[in-house]
Amino acid sequence: MHQGRTTLSKFLIQQLQGSPEQNDLAALMVDIAACVKAISAMTSKGMLGDVLDSLDSTNVHGETQKKLDVLSNAVFINTFSMGGLVAGLASEEVDIPRYIDARDGKGRFLAIFDPLDGSSNIDVNVSVGSIFSVLRAPEGRTPKPEDYLRPGSEQLAAGYALYGPATMLVITVGKGTHGFTLDREVGNFILTHPNIEVPADTSEFAINASNERFWEPPIQRYVAECKAGKNDVRGRDFTMRWIASMVAEVHRILMRGGVFMYPRDMKDPGKPGRLRLMYEANPMTMVIEQAGGLGSTGRARILDVIPEDIHQRVPVILGSSNEVERIERYHRDYDSGTDQRYTSPLFQERSLFAN
Repeated sequence: MHQGRTTLSKFLIQQLQGSPEQNDLAALMVDIAACVKAISAMTSKGMLGDVLDSLDSTNVHGETQKKLDVLSNAVFINTFSMGGLVAGLASEEVDIPRYIDARDGKGRFLAIFDPLDGSSNIDVNVSVGSIFSVLRAPEGRTPKPEDYLRPGSEQLAAGYALYGPATMLVITVGKGTHGFTLDREVGNFILTHPNIEVPADTSEFAINASNERFWEPPIQRYVAECKAGKNDVRGRDFTMRWIASMVAEVHRILMRGGVFMYPRDMKDPGKPGRLRLMYEANPMTMVIEQAGGLGSTGRARILDVIPEDIHQRVPVILGSSNEVERIERYHRDYDSGTDQRYTSPLFQERSLFAN
């Protein structure tokens, strides 16, 4: 049926040819694909699978877990533990990284993952996904927690799975971003979206507008201009989206352009951002940048951020390059005091418009 079409395994052999980790990294990506197939089978059953209920437990972040959160996490952990390719792993659902006693002295990689992103949507049958990142493990010793704390620019591979009407696996090994669709009849991932490119320009943005009152002024400025549309400085109308599933948001941007924002806000001053650097922001930014887009905190490139904690949170702005650059410029204007809207005497303390 798919004679002549490229399977994931065949693609990885071609992409990784000449790489020092060629065989092992290809095998690890195939293991990840096996995890995705198992989770896809569970999500596709919906209420029939008895996996959508919430549990009495919470994860390390205090978030209520659903059965599918726990089961998805177990799929990844069990697969990596049995595969002999991973020396350690870190998950959104686990407090501290786990050491794995790799077989045959292998275990060349560290795996970092969010087993089920957007799980708050599963009971209403909205697309959810899994996100993963691969780092090189230290040689000749057991991994320590600090071995994971490396900038996203050192990722060997990254990607996500989308459990939607079709199950897709989108990956990068540092040579572009490529999408595979699961053929359920034969159980193979088939290359359907080679060399994905994110358009540099867009008229679509994604943000949770309910937090607008907590945003920093640069984000308020950007969104206000988009909402004002063709009658304002942008000269064109914009469309706003929000699914509350990072995987679904990023996938849409990869397919047709856009900018995704989960910026810093003042809703909880103790949290400089909402999304986790290591297993959400870093892998998604690598995927986006390998497709020609950009990923930023608003003030720095995400892949250049030096992690301080495995569960560290950061602001995330990613997608079409020209829009991300504009948002970065608005942050620079605000920080340097050159944004006239916030340096004018009309907006200063005891001024006409001061709160």
